[in-house]
Amino acid sequence: MKTNAFITIALLALLSLTAFAGDAVKETEFKVSGICGMCKTRIEKTMKIPEVKFSKWDKKSKMLKIAYLPEKITTDSLQRRLASVGHDTEKYKAADAVYETLPACCLYRGVDTTH
Repeated sequence: MKTNAFITIALLALLSLTAFAGDAVKETEFKVSGICGMCKTRIEKTMKIPEVKFSKWDKKSKMLKIAYLPEKITTDSLQRRLASVGHDTEKYKAADAVYETLPACCLYRGVDTTH
């Protein structure tokens, strides 16, 4: 009985590893507008999806580094996701109506963030 359970668990683990092995992770980075720690939290939370394995936004450089599964999602769609929560990217500008709902400390348009 214990042997059958062990074999079943081992087989399931092997199958899940084999299924994931075909998914090659790709790394990239792109600019995402933001200004504060709340922006950082929102940007990185927006990237917490199964297709993204890692994301880190740098407040100073405004660059988002990500590791993602290109067979499952594109950087274009990731940038659209960020714009949908109020953060401009290299390719997409957030809708004004969405941007204006951000907390006051997160309103980055027209603010000099080069210091």
